[in-house]
Amino acid sequence: MKPIALILIAALPLGALPLSAQETPAPAPIIPAPEIAPEAAPAPSDDLEEGADLIKRGAELLLRGLMDEVEPALRDMEGALSEMEPALRDLMEMLGDIRNYEPPVRLPNGDILIRRKAEPDTQIEL
Repeated sequence: MKPIALILIAALPLGALPLSAQETPAPAPIIPAPEIAPEAAPAPSDDLEEGADLIKRGAELLLRGLMDEVEPALRDMEGALSEMEPALRDLMEMLGDIRNYEPPVRLPNGDILIRRKAEPDTQIEL
């Protein structure tokens, strides 16, 4: 008798499965309370304004960094140009209008020629 009782006890949960599945109601959907519900997404214009502000701040930081790196070189260049200014003024006075000259030509021996353009009304003597 003991083996039959064990079989009945073992079979009891198997027979109860379909019955218990039919009796359980479907779970109700879970809706969070307004206090717990996530906040609504911000308006797109807020996102655009925030993005534009971030880009502006990033550009300012980038330009400040570049100026910090370039400033010493600019100061050196300013000093060199102020030293060369008298010689450059003399050269510009000698040359006159730069449009009166052809582009520079480098010769095989390293010399650089800057030829004056021929005036349109003059004839070249041969």
